[in-house]
Formats: sequence, structure tokens, C-alpha cells
Amino acid sequence: MAATLKDYRGDVSTWCPGCGHFSVMAGIQKAAINLGLEPHQLAIVSGIGCSGKVSEYTRSYGFHTLHGRSLPVAQAVKLASSGMKVVASGGDGDGYGIGAGHFTHAARRNVDMTYVVMDNRIYGLTKGQTSPTSSQGFKSKTSPEGSGEREVKPLELALGAGASFIAQAFSGDIKGLTDLIQQAMEHPGFSLVNVFSPCVTFNKVNTYDFFKENLIDLSQVEGYDPSDKAQAYTQVIEHDGNLQGIIYKQERPAYHTFLDGYPETPIAFNDVSTEKSVLDQLWAEFK
Repeated sequence: MAATLKDYRGDVSTWCPGCGHFSVMAGIQKAAINLGLEPHQLAIVSGIGCSGKVSEYTRSYGFHTLHGRSLPVAQAVKLASSGMKVVASGGDGDGYGIGAGHFTHAARRNVDMTYVVMDNRIYGLTKGQTSPTSSQGFKSKTSPEGSGEREVKPLELALGAGASFIAQAFSGDIKGLTDLIQQAMEHPGFSLVNVFSPCVTFNKVNTYDFFKENLIDLSQVEGYDPSDKAQAYTQVIEHDGNLQGIIYKQERPAYHTFLDGYPETPIAFNDVSTEKSVLDQLWAEFK
């Protein structure tokens, strides 16, 4: 029988009622079901923060890594087990702060995987501090007079880094969110889905109502071509990143196709058994 949401859903314990992350996790699970994936065919690799709980709350293969380090692990999982669908999850602090270096290199490398970033423009798990995507002037526990730093622009960063699929979703639109994640998972290369996922407890500025009032749906923009990078930059800059939909999509070979001798059989399924005589020899050398 095909997998259902019941097969994917685990126990949730720490997210606040109304948190946008509930929708993001459901979107990942529903996208996997729509693609016909069984839980054992999906691996979710997460970083630290509220967003990091996705790998714990979803019943599939999961790896809860260090802060900002989900992408190196996720790329290793994909390259070692090419038949696995791999999704990395993180937050704006996790992905665009301490993990920003990994993000830019993963984007240009184009490993066949999906990165879902839950962008609530604040550090939620540590109780409401300014994050890399908090707007300049944003007031928080670490910037009571307003942040003096210019915010990171995820879409501009992804375009500049060379990501081959870039989309932006809103957790208040579960249908649109699920569709974008599904398309990202189907894309043969590195795909980013930046999701505006409101923190209802600590961010009283970037709320559900804020995004409903300010987001522009690119599917409604006449003549928009997501394969045109110049158009993508123009729309992103013109609307200050407040967009919803596929920002940019480029078909290009995934990273593993450039590796000489990359095995057809996933490395994870190779026979690693060793003759007892070899083990005895090693033991004799090191005991």
C-alpha cells in the first residue's frame, strides 16, 4: 500500500501552537507522498533550531546535525546513497548565518538534493534574537534600539551562488507550499525552497497577515519566465524578495555526473564484508 501522512507523522513536542513550521513539515511529507515515496526512501537532514526538529518529527531516515552543518551531511548522504531522496532542513539563522558558507558552495556544486529553509526572520529557539534575515532596524532582545545590520537577501544570495532551482513559499499557503517542495524534490540538482514561516511567539512584525499583504505571486506576473536569470534578479530586487513561486529554474547536469567512476550501485549498498584473515592480520598489527 502507498504511504500516507500517518506513516510519516511523528510526535511533536516543542513547537508553539500556530508556528509556521507545522505547515512546512506537512508540505515535505505530502510532497513525498505525492511522489510515491515510502518513508525508507526519504532522508531528512536538519540543523539546529526550531527547524531542526523536522528530522525528529518525521518518520523517515533522519539526521540531526550541528548548527549550520546540515548541507555537508545531506550532500554526503545523497552521494553515498544515490537512490535516496534527500531533503535538508534549516532556519534562517542556521542556513544564512553560521551555515552560509556551506550554502553557497552546495548551490554551485549542484548535488541532487533539496534544501528547505524556514525563514521566520528571528532566532526562535533561543527566545527571540535578531537573525541574518531580520530587517535593518528590527528590534529584538539583541537589538533593542533596532538592528544596524543590512539583512541577508536569500534569493539574491542563491541566484549569485548558482543554485539551479530557487523557489519561495509561505507556510500560510499549504497547497502552494507543498507544490513548490514537490517540484523542488523532482528537480535533478540542488534546489532551494525558502519558506516564510512566521514565529508567532517572538516576531510580531513578520506575521501571517504581513506576508499575506506583501507577497507577490510570480505565477500571476504576466510574461514571467523562471528560466531567465535577468528577469529573476529584476523581480527579486524590485519587490525586495517578497515573492512567492518559482524564482529561477535551470536544467544542468548534477554534481555526480562529473565524477569519474561514480558507481551505479549506491555506495551505501556495497558489500563491505571483510575476510576474517584480513581482520586477524590487522588485529595482529595493532594489538
